[in-house]
Amino acid sequence: MATQDDNLFRNIISHSKEYGFIFPSSEIYDGLSAVYDYGQNGAELKNNIKEYWWKFMTMLHDNIVGIDAAIFMHPTTWKASGHVDAFNDPLIDNKDSKKRYRADVLIEEAIAKLEDKVEKEVEKASKKFGDAFNRKQFEDTNPRVLEYRRKIDDANARLKAAMGSSDMAALKQLIIDLEITDPISGTRNWTDVRQFNLMFSTEIGSLAEEANKIYLRPETAQGIFVNFLNVQKTGRMKVPFGIAQIGKAFRNEIVARQFIFRMREFEQMEMQFFVQPGSEMEWYEHWKERRMRWHKVLGLGDNNYRFFDHLNLAHYANAACDIQFNFPIGFKELEGIHSRTDFDLRNHEKYSGKKLQYFDTERNTSYIPYVIETSIGLDRMFLSVLSGSYAEEKLEDGSERVVLRIPPALAPNKVAILPLLRKDGLPEKARKIMDDLKYDLRCFYEEKDAIGKRYRRQDAIGTPYCITVDHQTLEDDTVTIRDRDSMKQERVSIPEVKAKLTEACSINAVLRKI
Repeated sequence: MATQDDNLFRNIISHSKEYGFIFPSSEIYDGLSAVYDYGQNGAELKNNIKEYWWKFMTMLHDNIVGIDAAIFMHPTTWKASGHVDAFNDPLIDNKDSKKRYRADVLIEEAIAKLEDKVEKEVEKASKKFGDAFNRKQFEDTNPRVLEYRRKIDDANARLKAAMGSSDMAALKQLIIDLEITDPISGTRNWTDVRQFNLMFSTEIGSLAEEANKIYLRPETAQGIFVNFLNVQKTGRMKVPFGIAQIGKAFRNEIVARQFIFRMREFEQMEMQFFVQPGSEMEWYEHWKERRMRWHKVLGLGDNNYRFFDHLNLAHYANAACDIQFNFPIGFKELEGIHSRTDFDLRNHEKYSGKKLQYFDTERNTSYIPYVIETSIGLDRMFLSVLSGSYAEEKLEDGSERVVLRIPPALAPNKVAILPLLRKDGLPEKARKIMDDLKYDLRCFYEEKDAIGKRYRRQDAIGTPYCITVDHQTLEDDTVTIRDRDSMKQERVSIPEVKAKLTEACSINAVLRKI
C-alpha cells in the first residue's frame, strides 16, 4: 500500500535543481507555473530514456516504424478526434482556500482512501489470525469492510455515470455525499463544478484578417492517425503493425502541480498498433505484458508497479488500463494502454472525406483497423526514474551520502575520470584515458577537491562508475574502478576498461532482458 511522502518529494525536487536535472522555467523572472527546463544532467537522462523506448519499439519489433509529425495540424483534426467538443476537465473551487481542483480526481482520491481503510482492516485481521486468516472470507463477512465496499461501489458507479453524461451537478453532489474536504482549508465550501477545455489555441496566418484559429496539439496520437495510409503504403506495412512517435504536447492544465508530474508543456512517447477488428483484446493483453516488462527490467523495484483498470472509459475506448508507479505522491499513472477501437480512423475518414482503410490481400477485403495504444509521459518516466533511484544513506563510518541509483544504461554520465592528484603527470594520463573512452561512453572529468568529495558528487548525479588514476597507474597501466552502488573498488588494466564499462552501461544489454 503506497503512502505519500512529502519530505521525500521535496528532497527530490531540491536535488533535481541543485545537481542540474530540472530548473523552473524562466526562473530569473520568477518562473512560469507548471513549466520546467531540463538542465545539463536532466537533458542527458531524458535523451537516454527516449533512446531506450525508441529502440524497444522500432528495433525489437520489425512491424513498428517511427515518425515525427508536426505540432501544428489542420484544425478539423481536433474536431474529428473529439477534442474540440469533449476535451474538458470538470473543475471545482474551494471558496475558502481559493484553490481549484479536478472534481473527478477529488472523488477518485476519496475512493482510494476508502480502499486504504479496507486494507487496514485486512492487515489488522491478518495479524490477529495469522496463518489461519482467510482474506476472501473476511472481506465477504466483516460488516465494516462490507460497508466500505458498498460505499466504494456506489461512488464508482455514480462517478462513471456523471462523467459519461457530463453531469456536473451529479459530480458536485457526489463530492458532498462523500464529505470531501479541501486539503488546505479543511472546509467543504465548494463552488459548482464546471467544464474547462484544455487545448491551447493560437492563430496562423501573416495578417490578422487572414488568420485562422489552430491548436497546439494536446496529444501526439492524431499525427499518427492522419499519416496512417502514408506510412502503410510507403512502408508496405501489413496489419498488424505499429507507428511510434516521440513529441511535445500541450494542455492548459488549470490544476497543474506536483512538479513535473503534471505540466502544461510535456513530452509523450506513443505507439499506435493497428490490428484486425476482433483481435484487439488479444493484442491489448499482449501490449500490457510487453510494456510492464519494459519498465520492470530497469530494476527500480517490481513492487513499485501495478496495473489499474479504468472504470470510466474514454469515448473512443472499449478497454483501458494504466501502469501505475509508486511515486512519493502515491501510486499514479505512468503509462496508459488503451483499446481505441476504430474511432480515430473512422472519424478522420468521415471528416476528411478520404478513405482510410486497409486492404487485406489474404482475405480480399477492406476494413478500418482497430487500434491498441501505448502512451507514456516522458516527463513522468523521468520522475519515476528519479524517485526509484533516489536514496539517502548512512555509511559504516558514520558519514552520509545522497545517491541516485539510476540504471547505468540511463545515467547522464557513465563514467567519471578522476586523477588522484593534480600533479605528477596524473591529469595527463587521465585525459588520455578519457580521450579514448569518450567516443563510446559519456565521460565526466574532474580534478578539483579530495577524491572522497568527488565520489560523493558523482553519487549525487548518478554516475555508475568512477575511474581513479593514481601513481600505480603510471607504473603498471591499471586504474581503480569504483562502483556507485556498492562503493567497492577493483583494479583493472586500462585496455580492459572500455569493453567492461561499455557492456555495463549498454541500453542494448537491458533490451536483451525484455
